[in-house]
Amino acid sequence: MSTSSARSGYFYAAACVLIWSGFVLLSRVAGKTALNGFDLTALRFGTAAILLFPAWLFWKRVPLFNRRMLMLVATGGIGYSVVVYSSFRFAPAAHGAVLLSGILPFFVAVLAWRLLDTPLSPNLRKALLLIALGVAGLAAHSLHDLGSSWPGDLLMLTASFLWGLYTVLVKKWGYSPWETTLGVALLAALIYLPVYALLLPKGITLVPLSAIVTQAFYQGVLVVIVAMLLYMQALARLGPTQLGAAMATVPA
Repeated sequence: MSTSSARSGYFYAAACVLIWSGFVLLSRVAGKTALNGFDLTALRFGTAAILLFPAWLFWKRVPLFNRRMLMLVATGGIGYSVVVYSSFRFAPAAHGAVLLSGILPFFVAVLAWRLLDTPLSPNLRKALLLIALGVAGLAAHSLHDLGSSWPGDLLMLTASFLWGLYTVLVKKWGYSPWETTLGVALLAALIYLPVYALLLPKGITLVPLSAIVTQAFYQGVLVVIVAMLLYMQALARLGPTQLGAAMATVPA
C-alpha cells in the first residue's frame, strides 16, 4: 500500500466516522419516538433507491439478482438495518457507539482471517489490544444499566457482526464502491419495501413530518449513499482490518 493511498484511505474513513457518529445519535432519537426499526429501514432504503435508481438506469447497470448481491443485502443491507434500528429502542446511544463500532475491529479481524486468509500479525494483535483497552474504558463508563438494556445490547453485537461480515464479503468479491452502493440499496428496496407495506408493523403515521424528513435525509442520503461510498473507498485503500480499526474511533 502506497503512502498516498493510505493517506486518502484514512481521510475517507475519518469522514465516514463523522457520519456514523451522527447515525448513532439520530437512530437513538428515532428509537424514543413511535418510529420502529421497520419504519427506519423503509426510510433508509426507500429514500436511497429513489435517488440512486437514475444512476443505475442510465449509468451503471449493476447486476442485482445474484447470490453475492443477495448475501450483501442480507448482511449489510436489510439484516443490519432492521437489527441495528431495533436495538435503539432498548439501549442508549452510548451503548451503540461502544458495541457497534468499538467491537467491529474484532469481528472484522477474525472474519478476514477466516474468509480472506489475512494473518493476525503481531502489529494487528497489538492494535486490537489497544482498542480493547479503550473499549473497556468506555464500556466501564457507559454500560452501567445492562439489566434493562441487554436486549438492545445483544442486537447491537449482532449488527456489528453482520456489518463485519458484509465488509469482508465486499472485499472478497471485489465489488467497487459504486457497485456496492447501487446494488445493495436498490435490491434492498425491491425486496424490503413490498414486505414492509403489506406485512410489517408501522409507527410512521404517528410522528410529525419533520421527524420523517430528518430521518429520511440522514439515514437514506448521508448514511446509505455518502457514508457508504466513503466506507467503500476507504475499504479499497486500507483493507478490512485497518478500516475496522479506524471505525473504532466512533465511540470517542
